[in-house]
Amino acid sequence: MWTDTHCHLDAAEFDGDRDAVVARAQAAGVTQIVIPAVAAHNLERVRELAHEHGFSYALGIHPLCVMDAAPDALDRVAEALQRHAGDERLVAVGEIGLDYFVDGIDSDTQQRFYVEQLKLAQRAGLPVLLHVRRSADKLLAGLRRVGFTHGGIAHAFNGSAQQAQAFIALGFKLGFGGTLTFDRSLQIRRIAATSPETALVMETDAPDIPPHWLYKTAEARAADPGQARNESAELPRIAQSLAGLRGWTLAQTAAITSANARAALPRLAALSCS
Repeated sequence: MWTDTHCHLDAAEFDGDRDAVVARAQAAGVTQIVIPAVAAHNLERVRELAHEHGFSYALGIHPLCVMDAAPDALDRVAEALQRHAGDERLVAVGEIGLDYFVDGIDSDTQQRFYVEQLKLAQRAGLPVLLHVRRSADKLLAGLRRVGFTHGGIAHAFNGSAQQAQAFIALGFKLGFGGTLTFDRSLQIRRIAATSPETALVMETDAPDIPPHWLYKTAEARAADPGQARNESAELPRIAQSLAGLRGWTLAQTAAITSANARAALPRLAALSCS
């Protein structure tokens, strides 16, 4: 059975048919979904959805949301982590990280939110879900500076082979999703094919990062935003790309990547038995 280690099930794109989205995922064999928060205002929403559907969640502030964050946003994350410390469905701090692809986000503000949330995760004894976009080296530097020891997942990994190995050496798994289905994603496909099998997890990042069969041009998406929506039910088909690269069967791919997800996010192990 499959584990989607990153799906924004709370996103507005799912408001019209969320229950059907969950049903399709379960019918496709996706038995566990990790729902990360992105801002202080949705900390409770991701928790509610995880409990409603038997999934799991992470609490944190996304780097693209730090410029709009209220002055007490980090305090609210800290308070939520403390309040829900005993919740077995709380499996990580995230989605946190750095993004140097999008303009208009102050670097110092991003760094402050990233480092402070790493410290929160370290104190909570939780792994992290890291947003990595043109930022791998600075993310690695932050992990070393904080002395972070709980690992996690480098979500939607898109760095170099050397950076991949550096994350793995620090106890992280690498998240692969829709980008893997594009033949032109040569570097990502090469890393997925050559990294240790214990380092690979699957994700969708739904409703984002659609696989090639859902991809539309920017103009088409603007005309009809719903037509390119990704969802967790696509995970097994996305994973066929990884299976082909590794020479695995689809059943092997599900077993290996789900076991790796449980290793990266240890609280998932108890949920898989419940």
